[in-house]
Amino acid sequence: MADPSSYRPKPGQIPDSPGVYKFRDEHRRVIYVGKAKSLRQRLANYFQPLTSLHPRTATMVTTAASVEWTVVATEVEALQLEYSWIKEFDPRFNVKYRDDKSYPYLAVTMNEEFPRVQVMRGAKKKGVRYFGPYGHAWAIRETVDLMLRVFPVRTCSAGVFKRSAQIGRPCLLGYIGKCAAPCVGRVAPEEHRELAEDFCDFMAGRTGAYLRRIEQQMMAAAEDMEYERAARLRDDIEALKKALEKNAIVFNDATDADLIAVAEDELEAAVQIFHVRGGRVRGQRGWVTDKVEAVDTAGLVEHALQQLYGEETGDSVPKEVLVPALPEDAEAVSGWLASRRGSGVSLRIPQRGDKKDLMVTVARNAQQALALHKTKRASDLTTRSRALEEIAAALELDSAPLRIECFDISHLQGDDVVASMVVFEDGLARKSEYRRFQIKGRVGDTQIWHGEGQDDVRSMHEVISRRFRRYLAEKARTGEWVEEEGRDGGEAPGQEAGVVSGEVSALQEEDGRPKRFAYPPQLLVVDGGQPQVAAAKRALDELGIDDIAVCGLAKRLEEVWVPEEDDPVVLPRSSEGLYLLQRVRDEAHRFAITYQRAKRTKRFKAGPLDAVPGLGDTRKQALIKHFGSVKKLRSATIDEICEVPGIGRKTAETLAAALAEAVPAAPAVNTATGEIIEEDDGGTP
Repeated sequence: MADPSSYRPKPGQIPDSPGVYKFRDEHRRVIYVGKAKSLRQRLANYFQPLTSLHPRTATMVTTAASVEWTVVATEVEALQLEYSWIKEFDPRFNVKYRDDKSYPYLAVTMNEEFPRVQVMRGAKKKGVRYFGPYGHAWAIRETVDLMLRVFPVRTCSAGVFKRSAQIGRPCLLGYIGKCAAPCVGRVAPEEHRELAEDFCDFMAGRTGAYLRRIEQQMMAAAEDMEYERAARLRDDIEALKKALEKNAIVFNDATDADLIAVAEDELEAAVQIFHVRGGRVRGQRGWVTDKVEAVDTAGLVEHALQQLYGEETGDSVPKEVLVPALPEDAEAVSGWLASRRGSGVSLRIPQRGDKKDLMVTVARNAQQALALHKTKRASDLTTRSRALEEIAAALELDSAPLRIECFDISHLQGDDVVASMVVFEDGLARKSEYRRFQIKGRVGDTQIWHGEGQDDVRSMHEVISRRFRRYLAEKARTGEWVEEEGRDGGEAPGQEAGVVSGEVSALQEEDGRPKRFAYPPQLLVVDGGQPQVAAAKRALDELGIDDIAVCGLAKRLEEVWVPEEDDPVVLPRSSEGLYLLQRVRDEAHRFAITYQRAKRTKRFKAGPLDAVPGLGDTRKQALIKHFGSVKKLRSATIDEICEVPGIGRKTAETLAAALAEAVPAAPAVNTATGEIIEEDDGGTP
């Protein structure tokens, strides 16, 4: 590990001008390329104390052994040089997008004497017109088959073309009228090229004028009583319209635009692009990338623009590019795009109307692409096995943790504190065993803290204690157990707090599997760093449990913390073990925040308060927070109601009268047990 101060440039050595810089490692390999409006200011950010740098940036500067830069005249030149160097050196710490699949294009080889229409994948070639990308190759072939009736352009390979020319006989497409047969001289090279250019113009969106011209020819042929030619032109028009129907109309005007959306988490990001030409969606593509460098949404957008348009020129760069966030140097990026296109390009965030609505659809596709990418990784048995083995090796466990439980705390500024427990078995989520907890500052009948000092560490201690107290209780029973109130354990995903079940159940399921909390994990994961891990370990020690491994995953740093260690366990970014721990942590966070939001929504739905004139959401929330429940508010005096901030005496009198007239709702009943669910009055459930 290198010390960044050993290769830090001397003060005043770095110019205060636009440029591009490269970090090299000890073997002189380029590991990172970046650009800056001011090289001096940007490079100074890399030589701060390591503790103040983002972990990924700190890893990069300690891997590097030298830094060098090149001064350019403008920010647009810096953007172009940065793209060229990234393509040339492929730095390991730069964001590199990879296609989530190889997308096919409809290509017309205008660089050949007799242009050919075909399906192409991979790198683009000079002199070839591309349209798409398409989701499937068969979609291209269907479109081409419809259009060959009107534009009989050559589609055969070089070998077939040469063979037909030698024998003087065209292929089948030439006989059925779907090829102009330039191989046997039916049309001159100039005529065939004109057909190919018309084909390209139609695919590029210039459809209205061409259709009107064919309709005029059809009408003229009918007037001249050339009915066969008129019928053929009529069929051509129908074929072209059918081809157009395969592309959805999204904008009423003939808009040419690309819409880019990003979905991301701490480790990965997915980018989706919709290509709109002539108001129709002509193609769609997507990328997935590892977030190797510290980059935000604006940075991801900038990298996507470089990847998308770095090799494009002319009409391949649209007049309008819609993005979810503008790059840091938006003007420079717009200028670079304009230089690629040869005319102005609008780079902006859609604010309203059809473009805003379509951007929502693109963003939804990006979210689905990221979820699908994660699902593919998680569903592979070999990958899951490797992930569990990597976790076992990193934490020095005796065996792979086949059952992992993860806990997370969620609250809103100290209110509605809840916790979640999610379970993963063999690397897959087992949602039937998820549990959720209300945090009230108690473990059993013991008050462990008072007042408003609730925090994540003490909440974590409480929830771990409650979960494993139930485990020990069920383990100690030999025949049967009685489910107690939710305060001693957790609630099932659909179970409300405060339900006294009284239901007697066997310790074992019908298949012999332990029930609920009777089955311990091999690994306990908490969402947090060293303090949360220490609290979880302390809770287990107090209960005398020493056979369950504990670790924590800090969200910002993605570091794995273990008890009684000053330094975290750092798993490689490519580690499947880190990826599994992240999925477990994110699932616990999702489950916790969903429950917390549901609790908050239920608390704010005050029932009778909604009918009080002039009582808005803010004052309703203040009343519920002050009294704890509508039940206590109903029994309060007018003077006590006036003590709530924002509530005057007139409002208090109106409120008291409304609550006195309101009829309390019928008690809720648990349909599973038939027991009444008591109203939550703010006490321990």
